Amino acid sequence: MDQIGKNALHQFVEMAIREDVGDGDYTSLSTIPQGSTGKAYMLVKEEGVLAGVNVALAIFQQIDKDLDVNPLASDGDRIKFGDIILELEGSVHSILLAERLVLNIMQRMSGIATVTNKVVQSLAETKTKVLDTRKTTPGLRFLEKEAVRIGGGVNHRFGLYDMILIKDNHVDFAGGIKKALDAANSYRKTLNKPIDIEIEVRDLQELNEVIEHGGVERILLDNFELDVLKEAVELVDGRFVSEASGGITFENAYSYALCGVDYISMGALTHSVKSLDISLKSVKKPVDK
Repeated sequence: MDQIGKNALHQFVEMAIREDVGDGDYTSLSTIPQGSTGKAYMLVKEEGVLAGVNVALAIFQQIDKDLDVNPLASDGDRIKFGDIILELEGSVHSILLAERLVLNIMQRMSGIATVTNKVVQSLAETKTKVLDTRKTTPGLRFLEKEAVRIGGGVNHRFGLYDMILIKDNHVDFAGGIKKALDAANSYRKTLNKPIDIEIEVRDLQELNEVIEHGGVERILLDNFELDVLKEAVELVDGRFVSEASGGITFENAYSYALCGVDYISMGALTHSVKSLDISLKSVKKPVDK
């Protein structure tokens, strides 16, 4: 994770703790004496691809730098029911404070990595790669996109600032494809950084307009039927990067890849994924007799 990601994580953890703790964890404060120490471990209850280990380590460190955390698995590892992926020891109050936050993140990230990897593996014999989208949980995009990467997918643009992506509404509001592309190319000349242009097309007529105009790096073929998509890829003929989107599911992704597109983008990787089942268990102390 780069420095921007680390800063975002630090701010996110601070916000999440404020949301959860408020003016005190009354359950822990009322039942467990301050200064109590203990051990716990993370237990896998479902098969999948692990993601969020490095994030968990950073969260534990931020909450209590004196916690002794021992990861037994790494991001990207395949895990199965019964695996222990992490052990920790230290302040019981700190362990319980971090528990739900760490689990929420690791469960969601692992769920995303697992479904992403499933699609990646299904396309292994094709040239097509899997992209994520901006259909993410507000405030968690940096973690969800990291989970896609861990699962073997490719990150699309992170936000509105790192690519010019002209979608159907932009085209319509701008007055057509030519006007939108002319304006976008003029605008990017004023920027002090390189930035690609991608444009969405809805049919072969719009595709031909874009091919004739040029001035783009990538063409997004949106909601194309498979036979039309194949024809579109032939028209593009490798002159631009091709991306298909719209109606792509885990079941039909392979059929889209067979059409020859460079990428398929799937909002389902992040917007409707099921979290992987992981829990944190305490190591019980012997009972005094």
